[in-house]
This record gives sequence, structure tokens and C-alpha cells, in this order.
Amino acid sequence: MKTTKLLILIIFISLNSVFAQESIVNDTTQMVESSYLELPRIQVIPIKDAKNDRQYELYIKLPEGYSENGDIKYPVLYFTDAMWHIEILSGSTEYIMKDAILVGISWQKDIEEDVKQKYGVHASRFEDYSFWRTTHPDHPKLQFGQAGNHLDFIRNDVFNYIEKNYRTNPNNRSYFGYSLSGLFGAYIIMTQPDTFKNYILGSPSVQVLTKEENKVEFKNNRLNVNVFISRGTLEEEELHEPISEFVNLLKARNDNSLSIEYAVIEGGHETAFPMTGVRSVTWLSDLIRE
Repeated sequence: MKTTKLLILIIFISLNSVFAQESIVNDTTQMVESSYLELPRIQVIPIKDAKNDRQYELYIKLPEGYSENGDIKYPVLYFTDAMWHIEILSGSTEYIMKDAILVGISWQKDIEEDVKQKYGVHASRFEDYSFWRTTHPDHPKLQFGQAGNHLDFIRNDVFNYIEKNYRTNPNNRSYFGYSLSGLFGAYIIMTQPDTFKNYILGSPSVQVLTKEENKVEFKNNRLNVNVFISRGTLEEEELHEPISEFVNLLKARNDNSLSIEYAVIEGGHETAFPMTGVRSVTWLSDLIRE
């Protein structure tokens, strides 16, 4: 019953776009004023990357009953690409993992207007989630290779704000990333794994890790993390093999402090996303209850 309700919620969320509505009154078509639906209990907080002078927003959702349960410290699920992921994760956790705080990290808000026009409002994700430094004649305004800076922003500014203002358990932080932000999660595991305890990497774009010029070395002998990694059944073969290689790379470490869940989910890169959210939150919920 709970699964059925969740699937209905996912369908509803997917259709939750704002359209101008028309109604027929006395055989005359007239426009009805529309409004935006605001998701309940989600606060939008501006936050600055103090080191790099960039402006972002945090989308924060507290669990129901947070104010009444003053002695509880909650696990936190952090996620990048917040605008794309907030609805699925909010809906999934509402049913599956109620006692957790959600913190979404937006794309950079103060990007230059010409960059926004060329690449979209999500332009900063190409900079913030990439660890390879490159210049390309087609992308002269994008500063690739900012993953280290963005990770410092999360570890310092974001964590400090959340942990000073909310009752959290710093030892039980989790990360959700999909596609390019899934690659960013892989980068964090390899370079500063203690940032999060649990990592969800949905269809991560780890094929760039196979290129010698982009090689990233593991910085720690023991990772001490739990990893959920997935791919879609219909995704192109050039993504299948690198993800499998990354999973094998993790397993080859013979690290008893590392736990891996590898899921193959029906669908392509886009269509596998909703169920990735549901499956991974279920996995995370089981971990947190242990």
C-alpha cells in the first residue's frame, strides 16, 4: 500500500508544472489566473561560498514533528542539482525515511547573464562537479575543474550553517547525486570520503575517470563509507562499462569498512531516475535504522 501511494505521488510530482488554465463560461474562453505550488515545509536559505564569492541557495526540509522533538538529532541527506532532485527526494523520504533532514544545494545563483543564456540556469554544475581542468573553444566562459572548490564550500560553509542551526548528527551525513553530480560524489569518495557516511551515485558519469588525463587517486586506505551505485538497463554501453569498472575498482580495495550496493534499474538515463530515487532512499532508510 505504501509503495502504491509513493508511485502515485511520483506521477503527481512529474506532472506538477504550472500551466495557464482555461475554462468555458457562457461559451466564452477566458484565462484563469494561475499560481505556483510551494512544496510544504521547505525553506529556501541563501548561502555564500565565502572562499570563491559565489551565491547559492539551500533547500531545507525538516521532518514532521521536528519542533516538538527537541532532544532528537537527525541524519541529513544532502543533494546537489537541488532543483531537479527536491521533488523525488521529498516525496520518497516522506513515505520511506521520515526522520531525516533534507538539504538541497542549488546551482550558482549569481552567474553571468550571457553564461545563463548560453548554458541555462544550471550552467554552474559543469564547473562545480568537474575535476578536470580544460579549455574548449565552444565553452570559453565555463571554468571546468571546480570540484575541489565546491567540495570545500560544502564541507565548510554548508555544513557549518546546517549544523549550527539545526539538530543534526554529523556522523550520519548522506549524499545523493545523479549523472554528473553522481560523478561528483565519486570524486568525493576518492578524495575526501569522510565528508559523508553514505553515498548514492545514480548513473554517475564515471566514464571520464577512465581517461588518463583525468585520473584521480584514492587519498585514503580505508574509506569507511556505504555506497549505493546504479545504472539504467537502457543506458548506452559507454556508460555501462565504466560504472561496472568503478564498482570493481572499489571492490578490489578489499576494504572491510566499505559496503557497496550495485543496482541495475529499468529504464534509460532519464527514465531510470525516479525509481533510482525510491530504491536508494529505501536502501538508505534501512542503513540508518540499523
